Amino acid sequence: MTTMKHDVIDDFKSKLRGELLEPGDPGFDEARKIWNAMIDRKPAIIVRCAGVADVMRSVVFARDHDLALAVRGGGHNIAGSAMCNDGLVIDLSRMKSVRIDPDTRRAYVEPGVLLGEFDHEAQAFGLVTPLGINSTTGVAGLTLGGGFGWLTRRLGLAVDNLVAADIVMADGNRMHVDENNHPDIFWAIRGGGGNFGVVTMFEFKLHAVGPEIYGGLLVFPFDQAKAVMTQFRDFANNMPEELTVWAVLRKAPPLPFLPPDVHGKEVVVLAICYSGAVADGKRAIEALYTFGKPCGENVGPMPYELWQQAFDPLLTAGARNYWKSHNFSALGDEAVDKVIEYAGRLPGSQCEIFLGVLGGQANRVPPNATAYAHRDALFVLNVHTRWDDPTEDKPCVAWARDFFSATEQYATGGVYVNFLTEDETERVRAAYGVNYDRLVQIKNRYDPRNLFRQNQNICPAIQPS
Repeated sequence: MTTMKHDVIDDFKSKLRGELLEPGDPGFDEARKIWNAMIDRKPAIIVRCAGVADVMRSVVFARDHDLALAVRGGGHNIAGSAMCNDGLVIDLSRMKSVRIDPDTRRAYVEPGVLLGEFDHEAQAFGLVTPLGINSTTGVAGLTLGGGFGWLTRRLGLAVDNLVAADIVMADGNRMHVDENNHPDIFWAIRGGGGNFGVVTMFEFKLHAVGPEIYGGLLVFPFDQAKAVMTQFRDFANNMPEELTVWAVLRKAPPLPFLPPDVHGKEVVVLAICYSGAVADGKRAIEALYTFGKPCGENVGPMPYELWQQAFDPLLTAGARNYWKSHNFSALGDEAVDKVIEYAGRLPGSQCEIFLGVLGGQANRVPPNATAYAHRDALFVLNVHTRWDDPTEDKPCVAWARDFFSATEQYATGGVYVNFLTEDETERVRAAYGVNYDRLVQIKNRYDPRNLFRQNQNICPAIQPS
């Protein structure tokens, strides 16, 4: 980039409808900030695309000038793949159209849309597609990695509800992909991440859920952790698919429904979402109250859209974050003991361990039906280390890595690709599982020069002459 003539950049800029930012331009430093403050990369150009034409031109420009290329949707990815050093960033954050067709139950979503923005439009018609647990997450990145959340047990993963997409390929051309058009690419983008192009439109199936669900938080003191976690583990194996309960072990934030003497103390939180008939919700979760003696609760009917925002205050942008993750097909007593042991020595007040529960519809799909392969995962463990002061980097990262190592023997070996940090390139094959070799073949065909490599990269096995 340092040797590129200004007239070349000016010519490129003149062909864009969106905005091109370079270092020193007003707004450049703000535009390169992403959710994880541990990522501090400095691209040479950021193109804030106004539409598909800008995306196509940006891909061609990066390819023709041999530039590193990153793609930003919501900018929420833990590994910071939305940014690169000394290259070009395709910033999709201004492409925010969401069109809901309630008659056909289809949603047409641009790649800059966040989960909360999607929910706002879909819930106007009492409709959903299963997407994540945090309203500030980008729809694009979450979906391309697989995408699971509160409705996954009942409705499957985000990729199981993706019926078509528009994608700009490495040659700069746009493809429409679905089961009948370029089915190999359609298969690959359902779990293969951003390795194959820039998706400029997602078409999702919609389902009737809401506007209310029955859910909330049930909080137990930490001295009951063993009993609560063991019973939670057993309950998760048999709960109805309309019900999702996740366990979160952390220090209690100052929530108004918790007694002041609990604030800052270790607790076990059961996060509950029942998407069946609201009138049946209380009965569906009554067994959870027998796990121990809660120290606080905030459970009842609430808007689905509000529940999707419940964890937003704990996941705001600008903190330093480091994750480690495992998949489990079962959670034995020894694994539960390790979870409790490490939850008892959290390195900071913002750190937490969560165990998401899948199963149900997500696990009935064959592992080779989509690029997302981990259909054997019942529990997904995320060791979520979060802090503000850079001087705490070493102890926080060390705690997460130690916990990861201590629980590795109980895990399947698979991992959710969206939970991989930037230093885990050795786990890329595990992230794509049994589908890795097929993904490499598709990469060979459509991106042999590996233009789309700023991700958990599927490296092509051949290099063109």
